[in-house]
Amino acid sequence: MMSAREIVALHGNSFELGGGYRGLGNMMQGVMLPPTFMPSLPSMPLCSDNVSSTLAVSFAPSTDAEEKAPDGHMEEKEQEVKLKEDDSDSKSSSDNLGGASGEDNEGGDPRSTKKRYHRHTLRQIQEMERFFKECPHPDEKQRQELSRRLKLSPRQIKFWFQNKRTKLKVHHERQDNGVLRAENEKLKLENFALRDAVRNVSCPSCGGPATLSEMSYDQHQLRIENMRLREEIDRISAMASKYIGRQIPPMPMSTVCPPAASLGAIDIMQGSLSVLPSTLETVSVSDFPLRQCPVSDVDKPLVMALAVASMEELYQIAEAGEPLWVMGPNGKEIIQHDVYLHRFPRGIGPTTAGLRTETSRHTGLVIMNSNLLVEAFMDVNQWVEMFPAMVSRAQVLQVLSTGTVGTYDGAIQLMYAEFHVPSPLVPTRESYFLRYSKRVDHMWVVVDVSIDNLHGNMPLRNRRRPSGCVIEEMLSGCSKVTWVEHVEADPRGVHGIFQHYLNSGLAFGAVRWICSLQRHSERMAAFLANKVPVGDMNVFPSAEGRRGMVKLAERMTSSFCSGASASTAHTWVTLAGNSGADDVQVLIRKSVNDPGQPPGIVLSAATSLWLSQPPSLVFDFLRNERLRTQWDILSNSATVEEVFHVAKGQDPGNSVSLLRVNPKNSTSSNMLILQDCCMDESCSLVVYAPVDIAAMSTVLEGGDPDAVAILPSGFTVLPDCSQSSSSANVGEAPLKEVVSGGSLLTVTFQILVDHVPTAQLSLGSVAKVNKVISNTVLCIKEALYKLPDDVLA
Repeated sequence: MMSAREIVALHGNSFELGGGYRGLGNMMQGVMLPPTFMPSLPSMPLCSDNVSSTLAVSFAPSTDAEEKAPDGHMEEKEQEVKLKEDDSDSKSSSDNLGGASGEDNEGGDPRSTKKRYHRHTLRQIQEMERFFKECPHPDEKQRQELSRRLKLSPRQIKFWFQNKRTKLKVHHERQDNGVLRAENEKLKLENFALRDAVRNVSCPSCGGPATLSEMSYDQHQLRIENMRLREEIDRISAMASKYIGRQIPPMPMSTVCPPAASLGAIDIMQGSLSVLPSTLETVSVSDFPLRQCPVSDVDKPLVMALAVASMEELYQIAEAGEPLWVMGPNGKEIIQHDVYLHRFPRGIGPTTAGLRTETSRHTGLVIMNSNLLVEAFMDVNQWVEMFPAMVSRAQVLQVLSTGTVGTYDGAIQLMYAEFHVPSPLVPTRESYFLRYSKRVDHMWVVVDVSIDNLHGNMPLRNRRRPSGCVIEEMLSGCSKVTWVEHVEADPRGVHGIFQHYLNSGLAFGAVRWICSLQRHSERMAAFLANKVPVGDMNVFPSAEGRRGMVKLAERMTSSFCSGASASTAHTWVTLAGNSGADDVQVLIRKSVNDPGQPPGIVLSAATSLWLSQPPSLVFDFLRNERLRTQWDILSNSATVEEVFHVAKGQDPGNSVSLLRVNPKNSTSSNMLILQDCCMDESCSLVVYAPVDIAAMSTVLEGGDPDAVAILPSGFTVLPDCSQSSSSANVGEAPLKEVVSGGSLLTVTFQILVDHVPTAQLSLGSVAKVNKVISNTVLCIKEALYKLPDDVLA
């Protein structure tokens, strides 16, 4: 007789429950049975693996009417099932049939707990499978309904559905495994093929072997990175060509770029055009050989892409409203930084530590057409002449694109500029930036954006985020200009009396740019007019003479502004005054072969002070020739009369005058003084210089004004902005209504102390100039304090 272990081992692999469920049969392999109980397994029909099998096995009590097994084999089946129950009670199994092995022992008779083998009818199976297709997870109510219709217990229904779901899961997993196994074999074949191809690869240049084993890992990664960068450059070049208007030449294959001229700080590959911040230094940008560090061919596509992105950003900012632009505490529009970073993530990077962000926007009407404005902005000499009180010096370092032939559409140039306030107490702002002009629809966009980190050791004290203007041509021939200034600047070094003026946005903000542009356009219109303005009875009748005098006055004002500022090209020395801002700043320079200036040693002295009178009153007092003797040592004990003047605009404060000083002593000769007056709401200038009578006569007769040597002095009058209205809007209301309070007056004298440039300067000359400027300041204070209200009316 065979043992129970042999019987189970023999039949376990083919014994299936629940239509192909093999878990119980496999579990019985290797189970030791008691020697006193040696049943034999029946030869029962087995169900197939088909999901739609019509036979199933269930262990549950059933009625005699439902029993289908032959009577001769019933006793053996019951003993076999009992044996399996007893042996599997001690095991933890997730088999759903285990739940049916513990039927209720209602009668208390052990013999009544015997399980009976039950085979479902074909109708029952078909009905449950039909229901399974509609609902694989029946709830309690649905199981009760099926139990009533099929005459099965709810537990039988429950276990049948559990077995069905398990079988489907196994079937699907078997199919997935087959698909994955086939895919794995396919990948193995491809891997073998690629290995053979790599093993036989050759270099396209030399034809020799070029296997990866002969190449270091770093070299391989560099080649991959180079390929990715080249693809990115091609994409950016295509994008930039769309806006520039011509095809950008491809990048040379063998270009080697020195580390000092790389654009590694501009991160375009990561989706943002970002310039990495550097530490603040006191070294001047002008100390670096900018002309020797042009943009390399490798960097040109990246630089052009930066210019295009900046142009698009400026155009959107100029047209945007809230929430990007909000009203600031000073009553003017400022950019909300969080909204800006969210809307324009492709900027030049985060704000550098130690730099303060300044934003402003202003719109004004300019009496020039858009093409002339763009031409003036792209010509660095015209640009400096247009803004003498704002730009100390500038130069074009490299022309990256000339744009469309005949226009500046798409022109890009690399520039350096130094921005200033005509006072040595306000540090200048140097910037190294791209300028890009583009015609968009019926408007022009001229944008500046800093690339200070183009060179590795470039100091970073000021950065120009996309700033500039949007110019819209009007039907009248004028232009509507919207100016946006978005800069990051180092606030250190500014004297305390200029802090309010600087914080108001008038020092370097959009308002001052627009006011200067409007004043320049009015001067140009008056310069080109042949008709003498009505009411100017003393105007010289010659149009050519008037133009020559205006041109000479322009050069005088430009020289005064550049000489009165804290330009890095100058070294100012402080002479202690009475207190604070009354300290006199002294600058000594040698004039050798300087066009338009006398040769020799020039001593410049400047001081700034606060006055309680408003800027308009101080400006009118200083330009009035009848009151000049109250403060000017050149006209002391003399009478001053205006020989003639030329108006530079509708405002009477903008004019060029030729003054004659008539001394009371008949032995003294007459003297001519050329005076240029410029005023707007943000800055006013009164610049003057003595001129030779013979040279001035030549100019008035149509001679060359550039041949006249001139050394200007003068005054800068600024609003102190200490009582700025918080409810007014600088972009809409006149600045005269916005700014109130006192004035900031800067007095600057330039005196030729010796005609020999190689001569030694004595301390007596310095002391004399210091005394002159101190006495002038004292006279102005006293005269303004005693000035009657109706004198300037």
